[in-house]
Amino acid sequence: MLAVLAMLFVMFAGFWTDWLWYRSVDYSSVFTTTLWTKVGMFAVFGLLMGLAVGLNIWLAHRLRPPLSAMSLEQQSLDRYRMGVAPYKKWVLLAITALVGLIAGASAAGQWRTWLMWVNGVAFGEKDPQFGMDVAFYAFDLPWYRFLLGFGFAATVLSLIAAALTHYLYGGLRVTSPGARATAAATGHLSVLLGVFVSLKAVAYWLDRYGLAVKSSDFKAAGNWTGLRFVDANAYLPAKTILFCIAVICAVLFFATLWRRTWQLPVIGFGLMVLSAILIGGLYPAIVQKFQVQPNEQAKEAPYIKKNIEATRKAYAIDGTVPENYSGKATVKAKEQLRKDADAAASYRLVDPNIVSPTFQQLEQKRKYYQFPVTLDVDRYDGKDTVVGLRELNIKGIPKRNWINDHFTYTHGYGAIMATGTSVDATGSPVFTESGLPTSGQMPKYEQRIYYGEKTEQYSIVGGPQKELDYEANGERTTSYRGDSGVSLSNAFNRAAYAVAFSEPQILYSGAIGDGSRILYNRTPKERVEAVAPWLTIDGDAYPAVVGGRIQWIVDAYTTTNGYPYASRTTLGDSTADSLTAGNQARTVVAQQNQVNYIRNSVKATVDAYDGTVKLYQWDTKDPVLKTWMKAFPGTVEPKSAISDDLKSHLRYPQDMFKVQRELLTRYHVRDAAQFYSGSDAWQVPADPTKKDGNAVPPYYLSLRMPGDDQQRFSLTTTFTPNGRPNLGAFMAVDADADSEEYGRIRLLRVTSDVPGPAQVQSKLNSLPDVATFVRDMKGADSEIEYGNLLTVPMDGGFLYVEPVYAQGRSALYPLLKKVAVSYIDASKPEGDATKDTTVFENSLAGALNAVFGVEGEAPTTPPSDTPTQPRPPVTGDAALKQAIADAQKAYEDGEAALKKGDWEAYGKAQRALAEALQQAARADAERKAADQPAPGSAPGGQAPSGAPAKPADAAKPDGAAKPEGTAKPDAAAEPAGAAQSGAEGSGG
Repeated sequence: MLAVLAMLFVMFAGFWTDWLWYRSVDYSSVFTTTLWTKVGMFAVFGLLMGLAVGLNIWLAHRLRPPLSAMSLEQQSLDRYRMGVAPYKKWVLLAITALVGLIAGASAAGQWRTWLMWVNGVAFGEKDPQFGMDVAFYAFDLPWYRFLLGFGFAATVLSLIAAALTHYLYGGLRVTSPGARATAAATGHLSVLLGVFVSLKAVAYWLDRYGLAVKSSDFKAAGNWTGLRFVDANAYLPAKTILFCIAVICAVLFFATLWRRTWQLPVIGFGLMVLSAILIGGLYPAIVQKFQVQPNEQAKEAPYIKKNIEATRKAYAIDGTVPENYSGKATVKAKEQLRKDADAAASYRLVDPNIVSPTFQQLEQKRKYYQFPVTLDVDRYDGKDTVVGLRELNIKGIPKRNWINDHFTYTHGYGAIMATGTSVDATGSPVFTESGLPTSGQMPKYEQRIYYGEKTEQYSIVGGPQKELDYEANGERTTSYRGDSGVSLSNAFNRAAYAVAFSEPQILYSGAIGDGSRILYNRTPKERVEAVAPWLTIDGDAYPAVVGGRIQWIVDAYTTTNGYPYASRTTLGDSTADSLTAGNQARTVVAQQNQVNYIRNSVKATVDAYDGTVKLYQWDTKDPVLKTWMKAFPGTVEPKSAISDDLKSHLRYPQDMFKVQRELLTRYHVRDAAQFYSGSDAWQVPADPTKKDGNAVPPYYLSLRMPGDDQQRFSLTTTFTPNGRPNLGAFMAVDADADSEEYGRIRLLRVTSDVPGPAQVQSKLNSLPDVATFVRDMKGADSEIEYGNLLTVPMDGGFLYVEPVYAQGRSALYPLLKKVAVSYIDASKPEGDATKDTTVFENSLAGALNAVFGVEGEAPTTPPSDTPTQPRPPVTGDAALKQAIADAQKAYEDGEAALKKGDWEAYGKAQRALAEALQQAARADAERKAADQPAPGSAPGGQAPSGAPAKPADAAKPDGAAKPEGTAKPDAAAEPAGAAQSGAEGSGG
């Protein structure tokens, strides 16, 4: 008995902890609605299946013939009948229960189908073939198909069970001479076959509508959805004819109740099968071969037109019309071009896909903190800002044990921010919010991060055990004061979680007491998926400081695959690019299912401190969202509830944009003949800065599109013609939620021969300056990393901007070293050097000056230890003494800057110190070679004894020897080209 109770408690624990969690986040209605829907579906369809099969077994047993004159065949079955006889009621109940449980469990998985059918809201759009509202295909047809499938399963199982029962009790004979079936068995089985054929007739009728959402391969469009010529002119009439034949055949089967013969039903069934082969298979093949193929373009044109219009509506790209953009500069004066370049965009030099190691080294502070692999881009004070949260890294805890993992180390601390358009003199980001705790441009906010993308383990907080808060000038502890989590104050909850988490210490640990709460399901994606299981979640949740709290912002989508004529796409494939390939956290998880309708209908937030989840209606017209809001009333707040502060951080989601750009590679064409030929098809180019061949990711960028009078925060991408490397089009969407034109997609079709991203990257790599730079960096044991290749339309031409980073072996993180800029003016004749000008300079300002050939701030000359520009050799005692004096002064300047926290001055001093020490070493070596040793020189070519010692922390990239909270990179240890004065983006 105890074992049974223990098993029941284990089964109950999962249910109970789920209920407690949903109640803790104030979404208990989601749990109860889902639960009761599943229970109802399980009970109703399980009972129906059990009754159908059980009733037919019972009826077959009642209709059994007398066994007085048994044949030899029946005598051989007598032992089975005798074995079943004492337990026939139990056997009947067991079979009924088994099929009922299986059918009920299968039906419970269709809870979404039921809720969408019973709560469906009309789209207000009709399909072009049958004139049915789109809601019929999205909400009704899936439910009807489920019922049909259930009916087929119940009929087939009942038929098998009845036939076996009739055989066991003599109603059917297989080997004996004479009649093969009694009249009662004949009538019973005929009715079941009639029901089966009736269901087949219904299936034929529904298949007519299913043609509007049927997928097929079509060479002109790839994955095609909807009717084509052969569907409308062969399959559709064939399904209607087969429906009529199936109805007649079903009537013949039912007529055996009076005729007691299967002759006519069998003939009718054979006619139906033959018709299915000839009318449903052979005839459409003949139509396709002899009517369609000889003139396919003309035959398919009306259906291609329907597919184009439906697809563009389903993916919200119906308002996108390509605008011709010549690529030919409309401004010729170089001074004006240079001025316009400043206003064209805020060029993002800090690539969020590269600088995470820099954030990690400069702002991690402790091993048990971490930043995401890819940082986020947001806007603060109207400026593009790179943001990363200092989240908890459970693997970095100094001593791993159950208490440390789940009680002591419970949260991350602080949002680190840097300007996106500028770097400091060393090539490092310019932090606007940094330190531990953070300080800078942000007003006071709650910095503790209990819920984050990297926080996957559970924590128990608020009880007797104190949590480590942070270590800066001494260790600080805290105790959680939020309302989230589930209380562990009572023994029953503790026992349930001990079972659910397979951790018995939860039950008896003294670290758990009054006030203890368990936090789990802590990633933003997990929490939103749990409270809204009917939404598809974007692959990139991003943080924002809103109202004094860190809020995770999560974009969520409503989808369906039942939009008639709209071509389907696989979300997992459409949203993959060079970033998601190596960062699964940014991928739309488990979305390999195909959809043909998508809307960014919900904006969700997750509080990083207390885990509060809020869902806001964003698309107020979406019928799919309205349907789910009817099914789960009160879970989604109205759009008007979004605060102005939160709205300023909302943006157009990347995954939605990537799906739309994938569709626009083909569906920017609206002419059926041109679409069929594929002459104007595009492709998303491979990322030229990576070698994996994956698609280039879209980039958030503030830029001014042609015709606009100001910059807009946008999400941008490029296209190339199918199979060609040149630029085919440029796409940008207004991504600023505060903008009146939010969501407007601009598509610039390039009408001239303009180099594409791969060609620009190739030309850049072929520049002598680049080759020299790469050779010198590799000689200095540094790795080169190319940043985001930004494309900006400007004055009729195109401006490409790409930051270039180098990461030295001793630095452990990349620093901005160079900026490449290319300006394309297609109006220049071939061979004109100014048609495609590419430059490679130390700063953005210098690169823009150089690309347009204007005088301006000269690029800073790299330090004298740069391999490409070595300092001329010096000799003599005067040079040695001067070097010693320079080193002493640089050391003193560095110490003074370190005390003030002036990192720019500290970096300059460290470079000057390294230069002075190298100069002293050269002078000493030359004196030895001339056999003229100078007083005080050290042996071995080292710095003289009078030279100041290099600080111990100067060679350490993480600044381990510096005072806590002041870690900065040592510029002297960096490879050549570190100086980046003037690197601030003139456009930013």
